Amino acid sequence: MPEIAPVSPAPGDEELPRAERGTPAIQAVERAATILGAFSVGRPRLSLNELTARLGTSKATAHRYTKALRSVNLLRYDEREALYSLGPQVLTLSAAARAGLPIITIAGPYMEELVREAGETVVLSVWDGDTAVVVRVDDNTDRTVRISVRTGARLSMSRSAQGRVFCAFLDEDEVPGLGSLLRRNPDLRQELEAIRENGISVNTPADNGVRTIAAPVFQDATIVATMAIVGTTAAVADETGSPAAQSLLHISRSLTQELGASGPITRGF
Repeated sequence: MPEIAPVSPAPGDEELPRAERGTPAIQAVERAATILGAFSVGRPRLSLNELTARLGTSKATAHRYTKALRSVNLLRYDEREALYSLGPQVLTLSAAARAGLPIITIAGPYMEELVREAGETVVLSVWDGDTAVVVRVDDNTDRTVRISVRTGARLSMSRSAQGRVFCAFLDEDEVPGLGSLLRRNPDLRQELEAIRENGISVNTPADNGVRTIAAPVFQDATIVATMAIVGTTAAVADETGSPAAQSLLHISRSLTQELGASGPITRGF
């Protein structure tokens, strides 16, 4: 789970009396959020000492909070290794959060159309502040062999096709570590420029025989999602001018237009 970022006030928040902002109840919510936000894909299991350091409290206080979070299934505890991890209730909340994203509902018919045209799995991802996260997957159930992608999967920011599309169209300061990565990797900088030019990214990891082609979806000139076709290297061509790539571009552009934006000026758009 990514570190929790500041959010805009909800209606009525601006009227919260100053005296209430530091109350025990508010502090308890903030501390619980800090504990849950400490976990990530890279560090899915943490010790009490690590959580205590993150909270900046005594170990007794940290233990009290972890016990409360365990009681509502937001945390799990491995007694043998003395490590905490996120609990099953987080999956329920994650699914509910994804369901609340309007883009998921709006994109549905477009993804179904792309499945019919391309005959492959179609994936929709959004940016969570750190990387691309899969929020919807439509499979081609008519295929004997098809690629399945897990909803909720967090994709590599720089190595996945969808991650690279976000890197290409987000402001550099919105992508953690991108500036230093581009300074070390001029080939990646060139690829991001090509993605901005063509409006599409192609990725073929050498180790799994899977190919992904991805395109951006915009709203108000801001990238809000990526749509991708995922299939085997035998079924999905790696040329940006292939029929599948052109179908992807056409449908992602149609979705962009429904959202009220035309996207940036690129050859792909």
